[in-house]
Amino acid sequence: MNLNRKRVASAALHPDTGDSIPHPFRMSGYVPFNGPICVAMVASQSTSALLFWSWMNQSQNALVNYYNRNASSPMTNETLVKSYTAAVGSALTVAFGLATFIQRRYPPQQAKNLLRWVAFPSSVVASSLNCYIVRSPEIDTGITLVDADGNDVLPGETSKIAAERGVYLTTMSRAVLQAPVFFLPPFLMSSLPLLVKAIAKNPMLRVPISTYLLLVCFGIGLPASVAVFPQMGEIRVEEAEEKYHKLPNEKNGGLPYESLYYNKGL
Repeated sequence: MNLNRKRVASAALHPDTGDSIPHPFRMSGYVPFNGPICVAMVASQSTSALLFWSWMNQSQNALVNYYNRNASSPMTNETLVKSYTAAVGSALTVAFGLATFIQRRYPPQQAKNLLRWVAFPSSVVASSLNCYIVRSPEIDTGITLVDADGNDVLPGETSKIAAERGVYLTTMSRAVLQAPVFFLPPFLMSSLPLLVKAIAKNPMLRVPISTYLLLVCFGIGLPASVAVFPQMGEIRVEEAEEKYHKLPNEKNGGLPYESLYYNKGL
């Protein structure tokens, strides 16, 4: 029972602040709240629809990035607004640029079919930029380093090296997550003979099949990407700033720490 309570609490509360994360912006809420938006993006067959759902998608992504950041260093509202504007603006620019290129380069029917593939490359670039821009203030302020028990080893001090590593790893995880969400469903629908025949026979099956495939791929891809890039990162002491190099570990007879840990964020 205690283990179950701890699991629920870790999914609902921010590890740095202990504040409750709103349901739509928790990792456990990513698939049910973001999944329908992703389905709408893949189903978009016009530039205006693609831009609208890209805006919705990246707005939620920006808030997911914000609520799951390392919060050991404060972020002002001004910085948050600037980060959101830059992140969503870059996302819409990428989506609009690709959609416009396709519509100008190819005949109408071919362009209509190709638009469903725009979601993948645009989301890789946009989600990566989104994550980096929203989380980049951490690199300027640094983040706290802790021991294996979660205790701050140097109160009042932060590591910019660990912050940079954490932001880069989280940005990579966002890029990796886009493959199962936006690439696999259209690929499977256009390459599996059973699905191709079913949709050709009854075009109305396209929406429910694409919805099912996307949500399944999202549900598998999200925990996989989190597992590849776990929330707590480890850094060798010699790789951190010099002020951490010879800190004594009282629980190990006063010997210097060999490794320290940081909340990478999700």
